Amino acid sequence: MQFTTFTIQNVSENSSGLRSTQQVLRCLYSRRAVPSINHIYSTKPSLPPNSLAWAYNISRSCSTYSSGQSSFSLRSHTCGELCSSHVDEEVTLCGWIQYLRQDLFVILRDFSGLVQILIPQDESKSELKNAFLGLTVESVIMVKGRVRCRPEGQENKKMSTGEIEVCAESMEVLNTCRKLPFEIKEFVKKSEALRMQYRYLDLRSPRMQYNLRLRSQMVMKMREYLCNLHRFVDVETPTLFKRTPGGAKEFVVPSGDPGKFYSLPQSPQQFKQLLMVAGIDRYFQLARCYRDEGSKPDRQPEFTQVDIEISFVDQAGVMSLIEGLVHYSWPEDKGQINVPFPSMTYEEAIRDYGVDKPDTRFGMKLVDVTTAFQESQIEFIKDALLKPSGCIQAICVPEGTKYLKGKDLEFLKQAAKTQYGQRPLLGKLRLQCVELLESYGVPVRDPSVFHFLWVVDFPLFLPKEDNPEMLEAAHHPFTAPVPEDAHLLYTQPRKVRGQHYDLVLNGCEVGGGSIRIHNASQQLYVLDTILKEDPSLLSHLLEALDSGAPPHGGIALGLDRLVSIIVGAPSIRDIIAFPKSFRGHDLMSRAPDFVSEEDLKPYHISVVWPSADIEGQQDNSV
Repeated sequence: MQFTTFTIQNVSENSSGLRSTQQVLRCLYSRRAVPSINHIYSTKPSLPPNSLAWAYNISRSCSTYSSGQSSFSLRSHTCGELCSSHVDEEVTLCGWIQYLRQDLFVILRDFSGLVQILIPQDESKSELKNAFLGLTVESVIMVKGRVRCRPEGQENKKMSTGEIEVCAESMEVLNTCRKLPFEIKEFVKKSEALRMQYRYLDLRSPRMQYNLRLRSQMVMKMREYLCNLHRFVDVETPTLFKRTPGGAKEFVVPSGDPGKFYSLPQSPQQFKQLLMVAGIDRYFQLARCYRDEGSKPDRQPEFTQVDIEISFVDQAGVMSLIEGLVHYSWPEDKGQINVPFPSMTYEEAIRDYGVDKPDTRFGMKLVDVTTAFQESQIEFIKDALLKPSGCIQAICVPEGTKYLKGKDLEFLKQAAKTQYGQRPLLGKLRLQCVELLESYGVPVRDPSVFHFLWVVDFPLFLPKEDNPEMLEAAHHPFTAPVPEDAHLLYTQPRKVRGQHYDLVLNGCEVGGGSIRIHNASQQLYVLDTILKEDPSLLSHLLEALDSGAPPHGGIALGLDRLVSIIVGAPSIRDIIAFPKSFRGHDLMSRAPDFVSEEDLKPYHISVVWPSADIEGQQDNSV
C-alpha cells in the first residue's frame, strides 16, 4: 500500500486524515513539517488517528532521554552496529545504497558500516519489491524491518554485520542519486584532483569517515586532558592581525583604510604570550593558522595546531605535559605508546642522522670514516678535511649490494652531486636508500610502529641563506637562550643555544615550542641588534613584557600532521575535510577566484597584471 505524505500544520489529537506513526515521528523528531514529495512503501497498515497522542509521548521520551549514535534521529540503529543480539528486533535504518544484488537484497551503508537488507519476494509485497528494484546506487532510503540470522552457510565473515540480515517491511525513498563521477568503493582508483573536486562524495568512503572520526575523538580527549585534568583555559584569538617580522610568507587581507592591510596569523604566538602577561596562566586553543606557501604532502596554506602556553614553567614541564597529552589521547586501536619519550640534542641528531628530525625506526646511522681518509691524496677529500670541523662520513646500507642495482647507485650519485659537501645531504641519502630497499620489498620502516623523539638544544640563530653574514631566528625571535649561554648573546650570538624543543614522530616534526624571552630589554636586543628587525612592529609585545611578564613557555602540535601519521595517510589532505590542492587551490569551489574592479574599489585596490593578456592569466589560474 502506498502512502503519500502531507504537510502537517497543526498536530493535535483531533487532526483529520490517516497518518502513519512513521510520518508523525518523523515530523516530531525533525521539528519541521513532513516533506510532501516522499513516498512510503509498506507491507503494514497504518495506525488510526487516535494513536497520535501515543506517538507524540514516545517521541518526546526518545528525544529527551536517548543518547548515542541514533539519538534525535529517524533511525533506531546504525547499519554497522547490528549483530546477532538484535535478532527478532524491529529496526529502522537510514543510509545509502551501496550495492543492488540479484534482485534479492541490497547492501545499505552509513558511516558505521554495511548491512544486508533482504527484499521481500512474496507476490503480496510486489510493490515494495519493485520500489527496491527501481533504486539506483547511492540513493538515500529509510528502511523498517526485522533482524534475523542469515541462513547457515550464507554468513559473510568480511562484514561486521555478516551474521545477520534485515527483512524489509517498509521503505521510504528519501532521495535518488544521479550518475556519479566515481563509485564510492575503496578498490576504485581515483586521482587526487577528482577526489578533491567532488570532496563531498570522497568523504563518504569508509577510510575518510574513519580518519575524520578518529581526529574528532583525539581532539575531544585532548580537550578533556587539558581542561578537565589540568585546568587549561580555551581562549580564541583573532584571525585578523598584523604582519609578524620574519618567518613564513603571510596572507594579507585588505581593509577599508587605504593602503592598510591585515595579515592572517602564522600562529597565535604573540597572543598567547600576551595571555600569560594577562595572568591567564594556562592557555590552549585549536588554532587555525595560515602560511602563504605551496602545499606539500605534510603542509598546506591553512592548517590546525594544538596551541599551548603556560606560565611559571620550564622546558621539562612543557615536555612532560605533551607526553601526557599524547598518551591520554592516543587511539586505542593503534596500540600503546611508551612515555617519557627519548630525547637527543640537535648536534647528536645532525651527527648521527644528518637531519634534525630523524626517523629512529631503523638504524643506518652516519659513520665517521675520517681516520681512514687522513692520508688520502684525492683533492676534494683533502679540501674537505682542511675546512673547520671537516670530516668524512658514510652510510652503511644493510644488504645494499644484494638489492641495489646500477641504476639505483647512479640515482644516488646524481642526488649527491646536487648538495655536495653538506651534511643534510647524507640525511636525505639515508632516507632515499631506505625507499629504494622498500621498493624491492625489503621491510625497513614498520608503519604500525610509532617512534616519538624530542630534539633539544637547537642553535638560537642561524646564518641567512641569502646573506650568511646576517642571522635569523632558528625557531622564532621570541625563544629564550639556554641559561648557561645567555652571556654569549651579547658577544658570540652564533654559539648560543635556544630553549627550543621539537617533537618528532617517525621522522616528521609534529610539534615545536620553546621557553620564551620574558624580559623586554633582552627581547629588544634580539630584535634590533641581532636580527636587525624593526622593533616598532612589536611595540605592543615589548610594552607587555615590560609590564610584569611572568616566565612562560609553550608548544604547538601540528594536529593535521600528527593524525595523518597515526592513520598512515600519505598526505595531510586525507585527514582534512576540505583541504587545498598541491597548488593551494580549492578544486571544488574553484577558489581563489577573480574579484571585479567594482568590488575592489572600497578597498582602494587595483590589480596590475604581469601580462596584458588577462584571458591568459585566467587560463593559467585554473
